[in-house]
Order: sequence, then structure tokens, then C-alpha cells
Amino acid sequence: MQTRKLGKSDLEVSALGLGCMGMSYGYGPAGDRQEMISLIRKAVELGVTLFDTAEVYGPFTNEELVGEALAPFRGQVRIATKFGIKIENGQQAMNSRPESIRRSAEGSLKRLRVDAIDLYYQHRVDTEVPIEDVAGTIKELISEGKIRHFGLSEAGVQTIRRAHAVQPVTALQSEYSLWWRRPEEEVIPTLEELGIGLVPFSPLGKGFLTGKIDENTKFEANDFRNIVPRFTPEARKANQGLVDLLNKIAAMKQAAPAQVALAWLLAQKPWIVPIPGTTKLHRLEENIAAVDVELTADDLREIDDAASKIEIQGARYPEALEKRTGR
Repeated sequence: MQTRKLGKSDLEVSALGLGCMGMSYGYGPAGDRQEMISLIRKAVELGVTLFDTAEVYGPFTNEELVGEALAPFRGQVRIATKFGIKIENGQQAMNSRPESIRRSAEGSLKRLRVDAIDLYYQHRVDTEVPIEDVAGTIKELISEGKIRHFGLSEAGVQTIRRAHAVQPVTALQSEYSLWWRRPEEEVIPTLEELGIGLVPFSPLGKGFLTGKIDENTKFEANDFRNIVPRFTPEARKANQGLVDLLNKIAAMKQAAPAQVALAWLLAQKPWIVPIPGTTKLHRLEENIAAVDVELTADDLREIDDAASKIEIQGARYPEALEKRTGR
């Protein structure tokens, strides 16, 4: 497995990480615990060193799963987790007050079974708490040895700059893929300027870019995609052109469409580390093999030219959730 550094930091990780959320939460029923532990450990065997979780996934159960799975590999792997979203009366609520961050960090340290959190993201920007206070609290936790690196998730460029001025930001986690390219407008140039890495989540379009989902696919009742406008049957049918493009390139490269989608991301910048998630061993192996798919400059031009002619239908989030991003 190739490795990459996140921005100008000393945080070096595998070129592809593993998003663990879907093992416990978000995409239908949680996976069998022992099977998920085995899957995470297999990822380590295959060279993955960055594992992504969050306090709110479950809540708490995903961190516990990741902590147990990775306990034998202390020092060999890096774990990223997140603070700032709480469940109150069954609903998600923002809370990035300094005392809440400290409580969250202590809980995550215990669940992950580590002495320090390798990469600690603010899960979403809390407009009630100045980002300077958030960054200042993380700075204190770093000086206390409880956190190693500071991250932001789905933050806008002004928040990134203000946070970075107080405590250097190692990585921004945001959705980025062939079917969500808005970060290219302002965010990626800002990250390049400041020397911050990018960790794209949903690099396979929440599964759509694998080519295994079409307008007739039915999701489990508690699958998040049921409320995503981009996943209505009409939108899926309209967006099939992007999958057709990936299938075309994949056939030329003797690869899977998911591998082409990941290889495209890896080709964008040397400090981009996608974190595709899966609950299936064959998908894990397929995704990891994407690091060996070479896209030439001509390939990338062809993909960009063709993709620019495809108008993606449907918002990536329901309106209430989209309002919490890019702030």
C-alpha cells in the first residue's frame, strides 16, 4: 500500500483509509460485530492504516467496535474520530462548547482504547461557538497529549482559515467525488495554500458510483439514502450517465468502476486520502486495489470532459442537513 502525508503535517497514512460508519449506522442494520472486527483487521493486513469513526455513529457503538478491532495494532495504525454532534431527544444537536469537547475526548479515548486520538475532527461547525474557542480547546488537548492532530469536517473556507490561525489544521474531511465536486471551487485551493490534507468521505457517491445501484434498488427502512434527494428513483435514473462513463473507463483499464472513481480522486492531489466504507470483504479488496489503477493525463481529461456534460440530478442532502455544511 502506498502512503501519503496529510498536507504539511507529519501524519502519514495509507493512500486509502477505511470509513467505518456503515458497519454500525447509517446504511441499514448494523453488521455482525465479529464479522466487522474481522473486516477491520483484514484491512490492516492489506495495508490500511487510517480508520475513521465518530462519537455519534451508533452513537458510541462504532468507536467501541473500532477500538476493539484495532487494539492489537497499537502504534501501527491511525484512528480518526469526531466530536460536536450529540443526540438529544432522539435528534442530532450541535455542541462544540469547550467543556463538551473535553467530555467527548475522554469518552472517545476510553472507547477507542488509546492514550491519544490521532486525528480529532469537529464533525460539523457549531455556529453557537466561535471556531477560535474550538481550536483553542483542541490546542490545549494537544499540549496535554490527548490529541495529536486537529481536523474539521464539512467546514467552509473562512472557518478553516480562522481555525488554522489558532491551531494548525491537519485535515479537512468533506464529501468529494466525481458526483460532488463543489470542493474544487474554493475549498481545495484553500487547503493547498494552507498545507492541509483532504479526506474525502463518500468517495463512491454513497455506493452509487460502484454501478451496483440503479433506479429499482430498494434500501433498508433505516438506510440514510431513503431521505437523500439524489437517491430518489428518478434521480438515480437521471444520474446513470456518470456510472456509464465509469464503466467505459473501467473496461479500458480492466478495473471496476469503483476503482476508477477512487483512482480519479487519488490523481487529483497527492495529499488526498479517500475513506471508502464497506461491510464486505470483496469490496474492501476491490477498493484497496484502486491504488494500482493508473489514470494517465489523457484519461483524466477524457473523464473530466465527459463528466462536465453530465448534469447530476438531486441535492446531496435534505435541506436541513445541507444547511449544516460549508459554514
